[in-house]
Amino acid sequence: MAETDAAAGTDWAAWQESWDRQQEWYMPDREERFRVMLDMVEALVGPEPRVLDLACGTGSITDRLLKRFPKATSTGVDLDPALLAIAQGYFEGDERVTFVTADLKDPEWTRALPHESYDAVLTATALHWLHSDPLTTLYGQLGGLVRAGGVFMNADHMIDGTTPRINAAERAHRHAQMDRAKAGGAVDWAEWWALAAKDPVLAEPTAKRFEIYGEHADGDTPSAEWHARTLRETGGFAEARAVWRSPSDVLVLAVK
Repeated sequence: MAETDAAAGTDWAAWQESWDRQQEWYMPDREERFRVMLDMVEALVGPEPRVLDLACGTGSITDRLLKRFPKATSTGVDLDPALLAIAQGYFEGDERVTFVTADLKDPEWTRALPHESYDAVLTATALHWLHSDPLTTLYGQLGGLVRAGGVFMNADHMIDGTTPRINAAERAHRHAQMDRAKAGGAVDWAEWWALAAKDPVLAEPTAKRFEIYGEHADGDTPSAEWHARTLRETGGFAEARAVWRSPSDVLVLAVK
């Protein structure tokens, strides 16, 4: 079977679903984060936003965005060839969605985007792949992409270094829950990628993504306060603070 025929026969919705389930093993409250994120989009820029889905992966944010706001449009940007393959397959034929391959560490990455400004730039569980210095640079670039009155939101693992005992207890409790879910059949990150590597369509892009990224993130997880301060000082955002928290994750919202 030709490669294009194999891709055409791939159940992209199933891959999207399996990615969501794998991510939920790590973040049981993932949907709540997305709900609050879209609540804030609606509150601050309305129900027809032009969105940049930053480090979009399979397009999880874009999927929820368009289901809630059918008149929204989205540009998904990522470097991961396997996750982008799933995203492009899943959204094929949807004129509201555009995907761009770009490296957020490249100083010129914004030139690849189809628009010069966005109502909202949204990202989740992605920027912890960056160390603080390149993340600071990225926040400065985002300040030029978000229109006046627009928003940036980042939902990710953010650690408060002033509470080590709370952090350790939370982590132990969370991992115990994960172990129970794993015993019940949950698929983790490594197992999910092993399945992708065996798929006739995803095998090649999966091999390429591991050449690009390696096995695991080696970035930083600074506090929500660091993110808010850096967005104000470097990105030129007028306001920034946490709008949602779990014991381990935070959604930081910045308004231009």
